Formats: sequence, structure tokens, C-alpha cells
Amino acid sequence: MLVVTDSRHPVQAPAGVRIIELDQATRIEVELAAHLPADPQQAAALVRQRLHDGGEALQRRIGHAYQGVADAWGLGIAKIPAVVVDRRYVVYGEPDVPRAVARINAYRSTQP
Repeated sequence: MLVVTDSRHPVQAPAGVRIIELDQATRIEVELAAHLPADPQQAAALVRQRLHDGGEALQRRIGHAYQGVADAWGLGIAKIPAVVVDRRYVVYGEPDVPRAVARINAYRSTQP
């Protein structure tokens, strides 16, 4: 199961469900760019320092953020929130993940 959303569309999901927030990469970039000096060289040096200080944890956050966008794009997600089951079934617009899964299961039970 996979849930695709963004920070403006919170969802209620059980623990262990993978949630992709499409704007997570942008939020990380905003963190890195916060309060930069006007001088471009100083700003670049400060961003490099922030990337260095963030270490592997920051690199993982950035990687996961962009991988999530790629995964959502690969699934053809058209709207958010989206609850995807088995990479085949999707419910759009339902922030309550258990309710969306129940709708998917109800549909699946009627299909041979």
C-alpha cells in the first residue's frame, strides 16, 4: 500500500504505510536556503556547509523525497491524496486511508 499526498492534504494512515509527500523535496530545499546571505559565494558556501552538516541523514531525506516523486509519477497518480493498493487499485480524494482501502476491497470483492 502507498499513499501519495502533500503537506496541504494530510492523511490518516496506519503505522507502516508508505506515505509520499510530493512537496517534501521542496520543503528540504527551503530549509537549506533559509536565511542565506545576499552574497552568492557566501550563500553557496553556507548551503555546502548545511549539506555537509546534514550528512547521510540529509542525503537519505533528499533521496527518499525525489524517489517518492518518481514513484508517484511512475504510477500515473493524477490527484492527491491517492491511496494505491497492489500498484493497481487507487482511490483519490480520501484522506482516511482505512476507508479508502475498504472501498478498494469492496470493489475487488465484486470482481471475478
